[in-house]
Amino acid sequence: MSKERVLMAMSGGIDSSVAAMLLLEQGYELIGCTFRTFDSIRESCLTKEKGCCSVDSIMEAKHLAQQLGFEHHIVDFRQTFRDSVIRNFIDEYKAGRTPNPCVICNSHIKWGVLIDKARELGCSRIATGHYARISQHNGHFYLRRAADTQKDQTYFLWMLTEDNLRQTLFPLGDLTKSEVREIARKHGFEKLSQKRESQEICFIPDNDYRRFLASEGCNPPSGNYLSAEGHILGHHQGYTSYTIGQRKGLGIALGEPAFVTRINATTNEVTLGRHDDLYTHTVRLRSARFSGNSERPVMAQIRYRSTPSEAKIVINQTPMTANMQPSAFALYFTDPVWAVTPGQSCVIYQDDLLVGAGLIDQEDYFTS
Repeated sequence: MSKERVLMAMSGGIDSSVAAMLLLEQGYELIGCTFRTFDSIRESCLTKEKGCCSVDSIMEAKHLAQQLGFEHHIVDFRQTFRDSVIRNFIDEYKAGRTPNPCVICNSHIKWGVLIDKARELGCSRIATGHYARISQHNGHFYLRRAADTQKDQTYFLWMLTEDNLRQTLFPLGDLTKSEVREIARKHGFEKLSQKRESQEICFIPDNDYRRFLASEGCNPPSGNYLSAEGHILGHHQGYTSYTIGQRKGLGIALGEPAFVTRINATTNEVTLGRHDDLYTHTVRLRSARFSGNSERPVMAQIRYRSTPSEAKIVINQTPMTANMQPSAFALYFTDPVWAVTPGQSCVIYQDDLLVGAGLIDQEDYFTS
């Protein structure tokens, strides 16, 4: 009986490397794949490359595949990555929103062109080192939170379709990070077990997104800071330099702590207010989906590091019924949430299953 062939997405980091080790032990035939997505060294920026898609990481992944004894491919996805992930990143900032490029990368690259590559190489499924699980309920596939709640990455995977999940393996879903490091050590990869994780956006290795936007021609001029009442308080450095809830780096003294409460890309105006001005009960979503039980409360997470909060799904101020599948709806939170940020993802859970999600919209999206 032939082994099932799986395309293993490899970044050169510990998670995808240990995922490969586990799948080999489980009897799968692996083909490794690492993709080139961007050029981090430009004429205007001599920053040393680092992160999951740098040349060093790509070669580390290739070397590990050789050590483990399976075939490995390096694939150039740079143009597709620029057209989808980087273009979306720039366009969202131009619109006054704060994007999450990892969500777009997962849906367009890792579960987009990479699945096409898997078919080309005769693989029935792909595997990654994400901390997530997949569950089947009533004949449908759902994302399920990882056993290690501190490392759970389902928030970044919400755009995956049910068909994507059918073709996916998450070998690390039942493991903690410390267990993953121990597996690497037991396999003789001591240096790998101690490898630190990159926290930056992969295509902005110096973590200066404002400079990156400027280098891409997204550099609006100075504009007005406004009070909640619309009075001019001072001048800012261009609206793309700010995000909702920001307090540091505003360059203005008002005699009390000030926070960004609204960004108007059309007028290049940034509204400032107090900490408590950022609390709200209602969050509106676009490009949204929901497949859970609408008669039960949900737990919704408005940013990756936030704690999920109890909410009810509503549409036009009416609780959502079982058969409704609108592409835009609202959540009403039992307790108010702070600094809801347009462009970020809001991910919806019931128990530990991901049952819905959407992109947080501008507060005036629903005018009725």
